Amino acid sequence: MDVKLREVQPFSVSGLQVRTCNADEQQADSARIGPMWERFFVEGLFDSIGHRQSDSFIYGVYSNYESDASGHFDVTAGVAVGEGNADYPLVQVQGGEYLAFSAKGPMPDVVIQTWGLVWAYFEDNPQVRRRFATDFEVYTGPESVSLYIGIQASDELSRSSN
Repeated sequence: MDVKLREVQPFSVSGLQVRTCNADEQQADSARIGPMWERFFVEGLFDSIGHRQSDSFIYGVYSNYESDASGHFDVTAGVAVGEGNADYPLVQVQGGEYLAFSAKGPMPDVVIQTWGLVWAYFEDNPQVRRRFATDFEVYTGPESVSLYIGIQASDELSRSSN
């Protein structure tokens, strides 16, 4: 797995949205993220969401955090858009510093494994603090994903990444 510090400019994503928490996602009867993604692909929403930017990837955006990784948050499965539309919720991805964790492999297993590595990274590196504002997954190919985790600005991290 590859981890890089990236500066991200703000952008907008529109698509399906659910509110959940990590504890609910551990139980099949309360998990909401998997069914949302299934609907996204079954209904072919990549091509039907209005105002989609022509060069958009598929995004999974985590936003509206109640607190930290233990609280509720929104997840949006969608595409980058130039403006909102009435059919789907719009979420603004905040600009700023993000750690990008890139991985390749069969979906959705590689995404689940990479989230495990993200949690382990922050546990092993307490000096790097998550913002819990917006985080996102970008699907750059059928077996390629990058997880962007918003972090608080850190001079120490910036020096060590150069």
